[in-house]
Amino acid sequence: MMRCPRCGNEDPSWFYLGSKGWYCRRCVGFSRMLICEATEPVLPELSEPLDPQLRLDYPLTPNQRQISDQLCELSETHDVLVDAVCGAGKTEIVMDCLRRRLQRGQRAAIAVARRQVVLELARRLADAFPNLSVIPVCQPYTKRPEADLIVCTTHQLYRYPHRFDLLILDEPDAFPYKGDPVLHGIARTSCRGKIVYTTATPDAELRAQVKAGTLMQLKLNRRPHGHALTVPRVLIGPQFLLILRLYRWLKTKQKEDKQALIFVPTIRGCHRLKVLFSLEFSCGELTSQSLDQDETLRKLRTKELQFCFATTVLERGVTIAGVDVCVMDADHGVFDEASLTQMIGRVGRSFACPDGDGLFLCRKRSQQVARCVKRLEEANASG
Repeated sequence: MMRCPRCGNEDPSWFYLGSKGWYCRRCVGFSRMLICEATEPVLPELSEPLDPQLRLDYPLTPNQRQISDQLCELSETHDVLVDAVCGAGKTEIVMDCLRRRLQRGQRAAIAVARRQVVLELARRLADAFPNLSVIPVCQPYTKRPEADLIVCTTHQLYRYPHRFDLLILDEPDAFPYKGDPVLHGIARTSCRGKIVYTTATPDAELRAQVKAGTLMQLKLNRRPHGHALTVPRVLIGPQFLLILRLYRWLKTKQKEDKQALIFVPTIRGCHRLKVLFSLEFSCGELTSQSLDQDETLRKLRTKELQFCFATTVLERGVTIAGVDVCVMDADHGVFDEASLTQMIGRVGRSFACPDGDGLFLCRKRSQQVARCVKRLEEANASG
């Protein structure tokens, strides 16, 4: 039986006999790899042991420290799921595990689904490990793919076959990694050791692995500052009333001098609302088609922009201190329970602003909105 050495495919319908030999069409978008050229992987030797100096902005809480210590132990022998609520400090929790692996001369990486999150995590890890070289590997940052610690998109893992002793796979339930067998296979091929999954919203596949005992689970339902998760208010009405309600909400935020993210289900709708509300407010726009994504994020962080209309491209991994969140058309089919939970999870993430305001504007009642609210309430009750 043939097996693709890159994505692990064994389905014969994906193999094609070209002029130079058999190759896998399922992952041909990453370049053509001939099956006849595949040999047993030559595992890279360990690098020289490093002496990472870990510096956190705040000490881990007892709950975080407990999860971190358990993770260091379990990840030696098992794949692990760190199931922690938005803002619980998942990145800080895995840092000690990274430090210990690098001290032993092992190779480690963090892979995430989206480019904006790669840049954010690379910046945070460079601050936390000031004496290590930390690089982001994503478009257009692909000219230098080697460093002490690599932060990359899941697509870029194809560059590192059988490389990592520890792979932190952040937000594995997010598009485009979720449901893509090619990316799943490439991630598994890149890791010769164990994989640690970190998310606040594990999908059915991860939960099934936990239930089957093939994936160990560590759960944390409390943020480090101890404040409860923001549970959004839900307002239902026709479209024109929702726009009016959004205007009043933004007017209130303007008077309070608060920044806000407004999530919109479609790129067209996002642009239309940004143009409309720019007549009175300082607004930005961030979608997958935006050419100035990095500049828009910079302006948000420096408070040059007060409001930003965004699609789900900003739903995960990006932290803007003190921001409030409104989800327009929260009942839209584009949004599911996980994405709604992640979007409202942008609120209250910092010690300086541990609380905030969340609002879901809906045209009708929906199961995903009800499940999101229930999930947040249950997390607060169990935290």
